[in-house]
Amino acid sequence: MSHVQGRAPADDQVAVAADKAPAGAIGSVVVLCFGGLVASLMQTLIIPIQPDLPRLLGTSIGNASWVITATLLAAAVAMPIAGRLGDMFGKQRVLLASAVLLTLGSLLCALGDSLIPLIIGRGVQGLAMGFIPVGMSLIREITPPRITSMAVAAMSATLGVGGAIGLPLSAWIVETWDWHALFYVATGLGVLIVIAVLVLVPRVNNSAGGRLDIPGAIGLAIGLSAFLIAVSKANDWGWTSGSTLGLGIGGIAVLVAWGFFELRQKEPLVDLRTSARPAVLLTNIAAAAIGFGMMAQSIILPMLFRLPEATGYGLGQSILAAGLWMAPGGLMMMFFAPLSGLLINRIGAKFTLAIGASILGIGYIFAFFLMDAAWKLMLASIICAIGVGIGYAAMPTLIMGSVPPTEAGAAVGLNGLMRSLGTTVASAVMALILASATISLGGTEVPDESTFTWCFLIAAAAAFIGVAITLLIPTRGKASGLVEEQPLRAGH
Repeated sequence: MSHVQGRAPADDQVAVAADKAPAGAIGSVVVLCFGGLVASLMQTLIIPIQPDLPRLLGTSIGNASWVITATLLAAAVAMPIAGRLGDMFGKQRVLLASAVLLTLGSLLCALGDSLIPLIIGRGVQGLAMGFIPVGMSLIREITPPRITSMAVAAMSATLGVGGAIGLPLSAWIVETWDWHALFYVATGLGVLIVIAVLVLVPRVNNSAGGRLDIPGAIGLAIGLSAFLIAVSKANDWGWTSGSTLGLGIGGIAVLVAWGFFELRQKEPLVDLRTSARPAVLLTNIAAAAIGFGMMAQSIILPMLFRLPEATGYGLGQSILAAGLWMAPGGLMMMFFAPLSGLLINRIGAKFTLAIGASILGIGYIFAFFLMDAAWKLMLASIICAIGVGIGYAAMPTLIMGSVPPTEAGAAVGLNGLMRSLGTTVASAVMALILASATISLGGTEVPDESTFTWCFLIAAAAAFIGVAITLLIPTRGKASGLVEEQPLRAGH
């Protein structure tokens, strides 16, 4: 294994030991991937009961939508903050805290029968998304160089896989038991992750110390929350309503002020100077574009599957059947994650990301022409999922190859945030397009077929924009990042 300039001899001995004992590292990677899978699964866990939430909770449709929004907001805020905490105080501790939050949030939802407990519980569940960026940055430190890229790829792919398998799994649970069973199952999974992190994930002496930028964390939370609420609620409130414009503009203003504040801090929550490096900045912009493209299939395909055949273009599937038609995409996403690692080692993360985004765009072009049968849409879903699996796996590699190891967690967390921004904007834009032209079916307004084709074209355009941005990313060597320049490692 090649040495990094400036590494102490003792550090090299630890790294060599890690290379000679991959079994423990692989066990840790399995735990981290499982934890990331469960955390991301929480994003789609509640979709099967979403139309029934107003009745189940005795509230309005607008109020019930906060059950979804709470998780989105909490996840967006948690990822960069958890990453920074992991860099400061040790990643295993933050992983454990994230797993505990997942368990507590799930239990609160399981025990609740009204709106407020469910919103709070879902918000706490969303905080557990910090598990993913911290886990990816820890993988960089505990795995031998020959498997690092594949391990990071597998962990990153859980962002998409969890969402893909969440729909059929949740639908099956709801159809078999009471809706509370969703959250009891999530609680059990959370307990398993807590135990696995305690037993199998090493406590690496990688904490950089320092203090948490609490004003920066508060400013980021306020600015992000205001902006994301404006975007996610714009279709309900109206894009030009005072609430939407006030929150949207106010959120952007807070984020601008937050940026100036962070630039003056010695220990900022997010090092914006590092984040402004072309390699990091362009990767994050590409993440937003590709995140936009990824989210479209999660919105459009289930709706096409479930619309009645009487529309002339709907496929008349049950929610469980729709989930099962989309499940192969999730499996392909996981299957292609190791291939992404091999591509990263061979041609570099930059071109791997470009390939993934290209395949995603091609998948939407296929969907544009393959709307008339469930198996054809499944094929398009698989193509899109392969693109997401390859592309999502390459992003953290590009980021971690461009920042110091002591900032890896926060940097990967910011990249995760940019993906979330892309998916949030996609949700709002797709909802706007679907509502722009409707037909009447049994007294109910449903989206016209043309709106689906527009959604596919816009999602494809977003993916190909991501390709163009990716190709502008400056790189060193093969741009694999993790292979050419390994950070400090530690064993169990």
